[in-house]
Amino acid sequence: MAGPRRAPRRRAGEDVAISPRQRDEVIQWLAKLKYQFHLYPETLALAISLLDRFLAAVKARPKYLNCIAISCFFLAAKTIEEDERIPVLKVLARDSFCGCSPAEIRRMEKIILDKLNWDLHMATPLDFLHIFHAMAVSSRPQLLALLPTLSPSQHVAALTKQLLHCMACFQLLQFKGSMLALAIVSLELEKLLPDWLALIIELLQKAQMDSSQLIHCRELVAHHLSTVQPSLLPNSVYVYSPLQQTLVTCNRGAFHRQPSSVPGPGLSKDNGRPEAPVTGTAALYQRRPAPAGGCKQASAKRKVEEMEVDDFYDGIKRLYNEDLAPEVVALENMGSVCGADVSRQEGSVSPCPPLQPVSVM
Repeated sequence: MAGPRRAPRRRAGEDVAISPRQRDEVIQWLAKLKYQFHLYPETLALAISLLDRFLAAVKARPKYLNCIAISCFFLAAKTIEEDERIPVLKVLARDSFCGCSPAEIRRMEKIILDKLNWDLHMATPLDFLHIFHAMAVSSRPQLLALLPTLSPSQHVAALTKQLLHCMACFQLLQFKGSMLALAIVSLELEKLLPDWLALIIELLQKAQMDSSQLIHCRELVAHHLSTVQPSLLPNSVYVYSPLQQTLVTCNRGAFHRQPSSVPGPGLSKDNGRPEAPVTGTAALYQRRPAPAGGCKQASAKRKVEEMEVDDFYDGIKRLYNEDLAPEVVALENMGSVCGADVSRQEGSVSPCPPLQPVSVM
């Protein structure tokens, strides 16, 4: 008598769900694409939110994760970006190395839209970050005086980078986007305002959120952000290396990091997978050569293009009345004012380049 029929053997990994690690890696890959195609941070934030909503509604297989992610990224770009900044689908599929054809991305877009009921206009954690930051500045105007080197829009840009790092951490998915944004704002205000706790309580009451969850979220966010910045070796020492070139006053402090072939920070060329952190040596800085015509202002367009697009938020700048001339904004961010002390003689100013950490055996 024949025994019971065995169930057909399934392929390895066929029913395996997408792991949290795979989810974080694909978000880091999307962050690389955001830098590569010069898109807004709002586009990346919306793409991550769409991806998480879809994965929460559908049990997808890991082999479809790249196609899902690039489709969410393309939907977010078409929702946020201006028409002339939206990547061409054929170029996006080719340059992203997603392994999908444009037709497959189109089909996946239709599936995502059906599962999300065609609702793409959702509030992201970045939207709440802008709201909480504007409320904090409105309630505590002295906060602007505590940021002598940063304008409010640049301060928001720095917080945005922290938020995008946190959105790529699966452990923080347990919190709402508003809670995550308020945790980042509270950690920043703690370093700037003596009465930061009273301000955070006001924001908690207005947002009607639980304080115990905020404390837990702050702890996880602080731990995650502390691991983002690579720490120096315990036996590192600083060695002063004097400049070999003639110091020019208008270029004082204009040191730039050696440009990387990867457009995004902490990302490798291997299909967007995160790069291992560099330990033991610090990034080298090279000094910008002095202009041939003396202390002459470069064009504002060139200086603006050299700066990160994240540092410019037109809406935020109008909100804080930061309608300054582009030349002033560019020179402030370069850390020098051209022509301020041209009359100083060579050698009267002591150059102070960044200290270089060196490992000692």
